[in-house]
Amino acid sequence: MGRKEFEASLANGVHAQLARMAGQWEGRFRLWFEPGTLAEESVQRGSIRVLLGGRVLLHEYAGICAGEPMEGVALIAHHLDERRYESAWAESFGTGTSIMFSTGDGGDPRLSMLGSYGDGKGGSRWGWRTVIEQPDDDTLDLRMYNITPAGDEARAVEVNYRRVLPRTT
Repeated sequence: MGRKEFEASLANGVHAQLARMAGQWEGRFRLWFEPGTLAEESVQRGSIRVLLGGRVLLHEYAGICAGEPMEGVALIAHHLDERRYESAWAESFGTGTSIMFSTGDGGDPRLSMLGSYGDGKGGSRWGWRTVIEQPDDDTLDLRMYNITPAGDEARAVEVNYRRVLPRTT
């Protein structure tokens, strides 16, 4: 990564877009275990901070999932040299004791990334697609999809955030 390329990205590129997400958020968390059957709906609160001079976002969040307290953390970055999004995600409910690593095409304005996880039985891996969209400065939508080993995709999680404090970097 060249310094000039990174500075340009911070000024009006992908890193500027990522920095727009910084702030305090609150919104509706929804969970599906089976397609079309809503299993959970609750409030989720999140904090997104810009780290390392604008290179990385840290998303920390908490809520209730399956009737239990849930918390999670995600690092989100855009790798300029590889021209892709990258993330590392861990959560007290969704990832167990693992960290899920995901990547996605840097040209996708929705910030879409794909990771995978095991079925817990040593069998086939399932896909996990995360899509983050920010239609305006005060709205942030996160959607996650399960992808079966056969390639069928179904909505698993949706978080519709609204900004509760002014944007910070």
